[in-house]
Amino acid sequence: MTHFITISGNIGAGKTTLSKILAQKLGWELAAEPVDENPYLEDFYKDMKRWAFHSQIFYLSKMAKHHFDLAKKTTSAIQDRSFYENAEIFAANLYKQKLISEKEWSTYAHLYRSLLDIMTPPDLIVYLQAAPEVLWQRIQHRSREAEKYMTLDYIIGLNEMYELWAKSFNRCPVLIYNIDKADLKYAEPEQEDLMAKIKQVLLLNTDNKHSCQWQAKSSIN
Repeated sequence: MTHFITISGNIGAGKTTLSKILAQKLGWELAAEPVDENPYLEDFYKDMKRWAFHSQIFYLSKMAKHHFDLAKKTTSAIQDRSFYENAEIFAANLYKQKLISEKEWSTYAHLYRSLLDIMTPPDLIVYLQAAPEVLWQRIQHRSREAEKYMTLDYIIGLNEMYELWAKSFNRCPVLIYNIDKADLKYAEPEQEDLMAKIKQVLLLNTDNKHSCQWQAKSSIN
């Protein structure tokens, strides 16, 4: 039986690293987050209000394509960051901060809801939970050019939304895994522990793969 899971989490949580590790260990296909391809990303971090809508529309279209392609595959796959969190956390946070206008948000939300109506959810979302200070330290350590304009307040705001989202998301099971004390890139025991938990959830939900789809609601209205 094939499976489709998504690794979710705030910036700096280690989604990409973990996705690569799990894909290798499980022998599954890896669908990487299209961060480096976003032509608006660096401009966005320099001037968020000017480029927020452009950046989020790019992510929405790119992640929707990733999701649809993965859902149709006949082999198991791991997606680095979900289609849902791009909209319900990152775009919603920008709207909340008034970096996306009312008119832009109305357009974005309409498109997002239209895509949800035809989208099959993954079998499982793994949310990598971490304190904002831990995330900030990791972001500073990796020193990515596009992230140098970020602030701790921005990460804190995203984290608050992530916590609410992970606990209320109902389109598929969500496995919350705290990584405050372990860098999963090097922590072999934690890697094995997480893999065991993932397999357990997938086994329990095999017979109800799409059961939550029909009752699910979006946080974007």
